[in-house]
Amino acid sequence: MTKQRLTPVDTVVLRAEDPANPMMVTGVMIFGEPIVFERLKKTIESRLLHFAPFRQRVVQPRLPWSMPYWEDAPSFDLGYHLRRVALPPPGGQAGLQDIVSQLASTPLDFSRPLWQLHLVENYSHDLTGSSQDAPVHAGCALVCRLHHSLADGVAAVHLLLSLADTDLRASAPARPPEHQHKMGKSVGPSYTGLGAGYRIATRLAGESLSLLTHPRRIAELTRTGAEAVTTLGGLLLAPPDSNPVLRGELSVTKRAAWSEPISLGDVKTVGRRLGGTVNDVLLTAMTGALRRYLEGREESPQVTGIRAAVPVDLRPPGAEGELGNQIGFVFLSLPVDVADPADRLRELRRRMDRHKDSPEAPLSLAMLKVLGLTPPSVQAVLVNFLGTKATTLMTNVIGPRQPLYLAGAPLETLMFWVPLAGGVGVGVSILSYAGQVRLGVLTDVGLVPDPEVIITGFHAEFGALLSVAQEVGDPPSIRELFARLDDTLVTLNAILNDGAAKPEPTGGEASGTPQ
Repeated sequence: MTKQRLTPVDTVVLRAEDPANPMMVTGVMIFGEPIVFERLKKTIESRLLHFAPFRQRVVQPRLPWSMPYWEDAPSFDLGYHLRRVALPPPGGQAGLQDIVSQLASTPLDFSRPLWQLHLVENYSHDLTGSSQDAPVHAGCALVCRLHHSLADGVAAVHLLLSLADTDLRASAPARPPEHQHKMGKSVGPSYTGLGAGYRIATRLAGESLSLLTHPRRIAELTRTGAEAVTTLGGLLLAPPDSNPVLRGELSVTKRAAWSEPISLGDVKTVGRRLGGTVNDVLLTAMTGALRRYLEGREESPQVTGIRAAVPVDLRPPGAEGELGNQIGFVFLSLPVDVADPADRLRELRRRMDRHKDSPEAPLSLAMLKVLGLTPPSVQAVLVNFLGTKATTLMTNVIGPRQPLYLAGAPLETLMFWVPLAGGVGVGVSILSYAGQVRLGVLTDVGLVPDPEVIITGFHAEFGALLSVAQEVGDPPSIRELFARLDDTLVTLNAILNDGAAKPEPTGGEASGTPQ
């Protein structure tokens, strides 16, 4: 029987499982046409089951210092993992959100492989997502649940997309080439050349266990790397985020919701005209939505700060399809106190830029690796300690630009949610696909019962940013700048030549003496 030990980071994620916090990545794929169930089943068999963990269960060792491991499930049953349900009439988005919410609240069965797919049939929706008079189309949805110890958000989305084809005419469910669909990184700073810096981060992460009880040790480590030490001190000594509205004791019930699409071109227009990346623009709109939500709950954004844990994919290029967890975090203080949307964008961009050259993300990943080697009781204490540093989790994944098809049906919408942990009441996922961007919000119902209000605020805030950008207009292009420079040089040259052509005055004229 094949056995494979979990990595230390995957072990931390596995042991973070709690009845009030199922550690699952939940996704939904919405299709414009019904899917033939038997064809979907053959696709899953050929394209998913060749990954060993999808036929294995996890085994927790009896000894606390031993690592859990995967072993082949004694009686694998695809019928348990691939199910079909039907939405009752009218079969719209509200009914589908109810199903997704129920599944996101239900833990997976640890006696089986830790994944499950539900084909939701009789789903009717309009393709525009905006008008009550728009034509309704019969389609379906596929709700996917993967345990976080199997894959983080980036790997999970990549895995789901590997089930699909770029060609509608594709008929054979053969396994596609590795990394068939190009995807971008998750939101956050980009990190390259992690070798030496990562080794320093790993050493400091090991030291961090003693730093929790002896903070003065930080000064003794300055010779190892001043910037990394400063970052480590910031992580460990930062005060807890204690927003009374958005974080607290978690309940069992979660609520999932997602937005109507917005144009990726419009997002880029805002960034081009007001300054900022696509991620900056989307996080600014989401920050404004949280500001609106706090005001609606009579909580002043001026006195209530919000710190977001922003995942950063640390896989090397070409390794996007690797399973497991290779995600670090940066902790971004959101400018919820800034009322003007354009000013908020500038401030958020300034704060995010501070993280770009910081070792914070690789350091946080290294800390998780070290935690994975400690006993479960120690892990629980330290993970909860780190969880208090954020109020919300915000992740953004850039999906494929081209339309995809699964089992012959066109994929129209793709959304995913990562689990809530450490008292965080709101998780935000932003995903772009085929020129459109959608926002997903997963909330703990005991803290935030109405994620749809946050989504409404997101649309309003993005609309405000777009209006300001449309008034500003596009900055001049490089060609226009060179043309302006050329015109300026021609004018300057004409002035100089004109001055050189004028005759020199005579001495009498200069002195005013009569000739």
